[in-house]
This record gives sequence, C-alpha cells and structure tokens, in this order.
Amino acid sequence: MTGANAHPAPGGASRHFVLAAGGTGGHLIPAFALAEELHARGHHVALLTDERGAALPGKPAYLTSHVIPAGRFGKNPLGWIGGLRAVLAGRSMALRLFETFEPTAVVGFGGYPALPGLLASTAAGIPSIIHEQNAVLGRVNRLLAGRVDAIATSYAAVDRLKPKHRGKVHLTGNPVRPEVLALREQDFPQLTGESLFRVLVTGGSQGARVLSEVVPDGLAMLPTALRQRLQVTQQCRAEDLEAVRARYAAHDIPAELGTYFEDMHERLAGAHLFIGRAGASTIAELTAVGRPAILVPLPIATDDHQAVNTREMVKAGGARMIRQEAFQPKELAKQIQAMAQNPQSLANAAHCAFNCGRPDAAKDLADLVTNMGGIDLMDVIRVGENAPRAAQTAARPQTASRKAAKDAVQHGADA
Repeated sequence: MTGANAHPAPGGASRHFVLAAGGTGGHLIPAFALAEELHARGHHVALLTDERGAALPGKPAYLTSHVIPAGRFGKNPLGWIGGLRAVLAGRSMALRLFETFEPTAVVGFGGYPALPGLLASTAAGIPSIIHEQNAVLGRVNRLLAGRVDAIATSYAAVDRLKPKHRGKVHLTGNPVRPEVLALREQDFPQLTGESLFRVLVTGGSQGARVLSEVVPDGLAMLPTALRQRLQVTQQCRAEDLEAVRARYAAHDIPAELGTYFEDMHERLAGAHLFIGRAGASTIAELTAVGRPAILVPLPIATDDHQAVNTREMVKAGGARMIRQEAFQPKELAKQIQAMAQNPQSLANAAHCAFNCGRPDAAKDLADLVTNMGGIDLMDVIRVGENAPRAAQTAARPQTASRKAAKDAVQHGADA
C-alpha cells in the first residue's frame, strides 16, 4: 500500500491502522487527511465505512474500503431492533478484519458506520481513538467516549463532553485535504475600492435552497459602488439552477453557477467573502486558508452543532453568524456592508479567521494515533494543554489484542 515516495515509519516499523467513519464528507474528509499523513509515514491504512462512504469522491487510491452494515437509531423505537442487528453484524465483520489486518490502533470519526468498528476494537483490546469534528460531541462519539483510550477534538471547547472524560481529550484540530492546506500560504486577495469583489456561496447537499433564494436578492440591496464590483460563484441544487440564474440576471449581477466545482478550494482561496453553512469541514477549510465568512447554520443539524461550530470563529472576528429564521435579504446586505464597506475590514476578518486555523491537525492527530499504537516518537506531540498525556499513554501489547479479537469473534459466534 505504501508509495515509492512515502517516508519510512519511525524506527523503520510499518504499522497497520484502521479508520472508521460515517458516509458523509464531514466524517470522511478528515479520515482521508489522516490516511494521507499515515501513508506518508510508511504505514498501511484501511477504511471501515458504509456503501455511501465507499463511493465518496476524494478517497486516496491506496486506501482500501471495507463496507460494513452500520445500523441507524432514529426516533422510532420500532426500527431499533434492525439497527442493533446491523451494528452487531458490522462488529463481527470488523473483528474478522482485525484478525487478518492486525491493526495497531483504530480511529473513529463519528457517524453510525463508525460504531461497529469501535465496538469491535474496544472489545478486542486494540487501542482506540475517536475524533470529533464538531464543537458538540456527536451521538456515536458520546456512546464511545467512555470506552476509548483518547478523544481528539477540533475545538478547545466541546459541548456534551462529560467532565469525567476530559482527562483523555487532546486538541488536534480538524484535518483538511492537502490541497486546501497548501493554500494557507496564499495572501488574502487584494481588495480596493475599484477591484472585483468576489463572493463564494455554497450550501452543500442540505438546505441550499434558502441560500439560493436569499443571497441574490441580498447582494442586489448592496450600495451601487459595491454591487457593481461583484463577481459571484454559487453552488446550487440542480433543481434551483435556472431560478437562481434568473434572479442574478434580473439584478444584473455576474454569477457563475454550478452543482459542483472540482476546484472549490482554489475558488475559496480567491474569494473575498464566503457565504454558506457551518459544517465542520467548511469551518476547518475557512480557517485553514483564512477567509472571512457569513455563516448560516443548518437549523436541523443534530444538537444544533453548526451554530456551536461558529462560536470560535465569530468570537475571533473572522465570521458573522445569521440564524436561518433571520436570514433575509435585508439582514444579509447589512452584514456584508459591515464587513466589506471598508476593504481593510475584510482583510482584518481574514486574518482573524486565519488565526483560528489549526494547520498541523493531520500531523498532530497522526502523532496521537501512532503513539497510542506504541510507536516511538521523535518528539512529544503538541496538541494543546494536554500534549504530554499522549506520550505517557501506555501501548497495549498487540499479541494480546489479536488474541482478544479472536476471542471476541468466537464469543459472537457462540452468542
């Protein structure tokens, strides 16, 4: 699995790691970034996910996917039996994989597809870590927090994390794609009273319609001197494209529209202002590159986590947050004016966003993971206030872990 340009693992020891992640980009993007870092260090990595996750674009070619049943537990208790059966089936499949792949450690990134793999690893005595991308500990990670050896977080403050688990918390940040991280060195694009004012708008697969309805009319309400300099790039749902195109044409605002942009990271780097949702990967990329934003949290997000995600960036001055119920054209125009009327204000906000970034997230998470697996490190990792703790964590003997995996498989067969 290792490429010709991969750096050898410390001490020449190549280890095996399993990443378990839900089938959405928010869970898988940081998993892919960690896989890249571990692969570059000469290690072998496998992925546990569901069918949707296995098909997601952006997966490294060397990363083998193992599709397992995940199970879901919605509000209707009648569906819980089926969900439990799926989880147990996925756990058994994961244990069989662990017997052959012999992972040094297993890392969960949340989402229901991560649950079977982490239940298997903790049952088998394999060092286990969970990574939380959001500022609220997710449902699956809450279930696993008491069982795992370490909890990696993306924010200094994480809601719904029990005080008794804080001793195993390590602040690493949320890893972003290497191509995004490479843009961190690009300066904020110059903005003068005469230059183009480039705005990037995205809504993701959920809830993009409100952005399609509000943003064109909000931009049209800007003062003429600002409106005439607009250059908009907007990601829309396919069914909204023509309506949005008509809105921009009616306002005489040049706009490039599409359902997907392959070079989205480059468009982000070239933007003066971002308008969109507040998912974990969005926030991580905005702060990695250092771009100011107006954030509209998805109101149906579990535990209102998108609103909580904005807390750090808004407090720092890198973004403004508008609740969806208040997201009207007049309010949007007001907030844009406040940020963009003076070009230096946007540059200052970009600097504040940049300072919220954690560009070493993938490296710090890889250090934590490899150290949990018993690999000697060149240095003690630095992941916030709890940095020394990772270096002090004792690794579990892998021979015992493999025996435990076999015993757990046998126990499942006898149950």
